[in-house]
Amino acid sequence: MIRLTTGQAARTLRHPYSLHPPVLALDFGATSVLITTAGSATVDDLKFARQLAREAAHFVLTLERRFGQADDQRAAA
Repeated sequence: MIRLTTGQAARTLRHPYSLHPPVLALDFGATSVLITTAGSATVDDLKFARQLAREAAHFVLTLERRFGQADDQRAAA
């Protein structure tokens, strides 16, 4: 297991390339995790992307419940 914690240096980016599969980048300071497909998207790729989105949404809800909602300026950063 590798644990990457969030903070001021953490961010997510979506890189949509018209000729290549899209890339989701999770940046944690000097460490980046890139998520992409091996080629054309498959049903399994779509299932994984939906699962990732669902778990990220649950993560946000848990943070909001536990720590309260951040103001719009902090949430947009």
